[in-house]
Amino acid sequence: MKPERNNPTEVFENYRRQLRAFIARRVDSEAEGEDILQEVFMRFVQTDTVNPVGQVAAWLFRTARNRIIDHSRKRREERMPQMHGQDDESGFVSEITALLADESSSPEMEYLRALVWEEVEKALGELPAAQRDVFELTEMEGFTFRELAEDTGIPVATLLSRKHYAVKYLRSRLADIYEAFLTD
Repeated sequence: MKPERNNPTEVFENYRRQLRAFIARRVDSEAEGEDILQEVFMRFVQTDTVNPVGQVAAWLFRTARNRIIDHSRKRREERMPQMHGQDDESGFVSEITALLADESSSPEMEYLRALVWEEVEKALGELPAAQRDVFELTEMEGFTFRELAEDTGIPVATLLSRKHYAVKYLRSRLADIYEAFLTD
């Protein structure tokens, strides 16, 4: 027997304020937050129509987090946010970030930036989702480990471990690019 569909109006009324606050803490503008909120509820209605959602709150917050990450990835293509190199003792991530953020517009620099960005995206895509999410949220979105722990319920030590493995992998995976383009 298939579970019963949720009432979209009730779901919207019950979770709108909490989701709006959750999203607002993670995005730059109110307009962007409203867009994400609308996307989340639109996806909920579409999904619930086909396959009723059992744990509504968990589904909504997970979808909101994923929409926030997707929006931040789109923004990263336009500009590279400042990174917080806490785990970057060698300067490796900082140097790659500096290259990506360099606003020089020579054809060579644009090609190099596109090439490096493509490799960074590939490397991030190769990480396990948990490691990638922690890396992106702390390094590119500026979240603290404490904020992530509060939002996800995952202990700070686990988040730190995941990020450590992500940074270690990225350093290894991007070492050739680092050597070829960023060292003398």
